[in-house]
Amino acid sequence: MIEPTHVETRAGYRIFIEFDDGEAGEVDLSDMAGRGVFAAWEDRTFFENVYIAPPRTIAWGNGLDLCTDALYMELTGKTLAEMGWRVSA
Repeated sequence: MIEPTHVETRAGYRIFIEFDDGEAGEVDLSDMAGRGVFAAWEDRTFFENVYIAPPRTIAWGNGLDLCTDALYMELTGKTLAEMGWRVSA
């Protein structure tokens, strides 16, 4: 499994993520901002307090987190199969 090793916020609703396989880059989360639980990001201080939570999620306070695999796929364009996941039809 691919693990995030570093995360930090950038301008707007973007985060920079580094993974243990050397992949790194920015992911734009603006399409989620202001919707449902992601309304919390409207408080910039809350958004800037992003961290890596066990077991391996990108998280903010109050249990708000995002799937690391989904972020990795968005960043790299790789599929689950390319990431080593067993995918059945």
